[in-house]
Amino acid sequence: MDFSFSEDQLFIKNSVSKLCQQFDDDYWLLRDHNGEFPYEFTQAMAEGGWLGIAMPEQYGGSGLGITEAALMMQTVAQSGAAFSGASAIHMNIFGLNPVLKHGTDRQKERMLPPLIRGDDIACFGVTEADAGLNTSAIATRAERDGDHYLIFGGKVWTSTAQIANKILIIVRTTSVDQCNKPMDGLTLFYTDFDRHYVEVREIEKMGRKCVDSNQVFFDGMPVPVEDRIGEEGMGFRYLLDGLNPERVLIAAESIGVGRAALAKATEYANQRIVFNRPIGQNQGIQHPLAESWCELEAANLMAFHAASLYDRGESCGPYANGAKYLSAEAAFKACTRAMNTLGGYGYAKEFHVERYMREIMIPKIAPISPQLILSYIAEKVLGLPKSY
Repeated sequence: MDFSFSEDQLFIKNSVSKLCQQFDDDYWLLRDHNGEFPYEFTQAMAEGGWLGIAMPEQYGGSGLGITEAALMMQTVAQSGAAFSGASAIHMNIFGLNPVLKHGTDRQKERMLPPLIRGDDIACFGVTEADAGLNTSAIATRAERDGDHYLIFGGKVWTSTAQIANKILIIVRTTSVDQCNKPMDGLTLFYTDFDRHYVEVREIEKMGRKCVDSNQVFFDGMPVPVEDRIGEEGMGFRYLLDGLNPERVLIAAESIGVGRAALAKATEYANQRIVFNRPIGQNQGIQHPLAESWCELEAANLMAFHAASLYDRGESCGPYANGAKYLSAEAAFKACTRAMNTLGGYGYAKEFHVERYMREIMIPKIAPISPQLILSYIAEKVLGLPKSY
């Protein structure tokens, strides 16, 4: 079994790393301060052809797999961009997988190239305040009106809604009491984000300030029938096609942040002199950092094992979810240990690890909680009774 990357994959890593060098710690510190979306970074990624890394060549992509996409996203996060950089392009990488798998040829030709070129910015409308992870409980609805649907309701934690011109949104088209199963009756659309019918309220949050999060309210937003993805009522099943690759990407990005934090801590431990010796000479500093290296590398193996399974068309659910769990936990520990290593300076923004600490909370709780992952593995892998 070969765990090494191919020459082509290493070329991707090195090329993306070189591009990211244009956007140093000071760039991301400023974005964290002023909250401006990193347009320069996303445009550079688009011009480099990276936004379509996992999309077919006929639509302007590179036709590569989730393995290459995960390696790219990990490199972005590890460069110091962390989740500010990764989240700015995350939707471009995996978001329209349902369109790719279930859209018509005309829809693919119309929808995919602008996203790959970076001309379109898309947001993702799934989560609702009263539904959380229980997607079957979403209440946002779409009513058919001739050759259009009209969308009413609200979403929450919708990223980039302040700047997006497109939205991938799942809504209920048949009330749950008329469905055989709770997940039936949900329909997926990819359409214009028409602000004449939408109110967007930004959520002030802990980290990743330059990638906005929002509450979004729809008051009869019209959506052409031709913007419906696949069959009416099958939307949740279509979304499932994107869950495992998203787990893998989140895992890879988390490991990247953890490695960035570990690098900052190691550098500081080598340079900081206390009692006439570098603090990195003390085992009390060495051992936690060495443990984080072990944890990050182990999580990384599971993440790319899951990616390899997905790219081969094999079942990868337990490994994708396990990788997301392990990676977020390992990266959180690495960021905490980096803060402790730097001591008071870790609390200062100019040393950057406090930003990693704030941003690593994102994969700790989203897009799925660690508790639900453990429940899933207990049920699907260990064969224990369903607990929820």
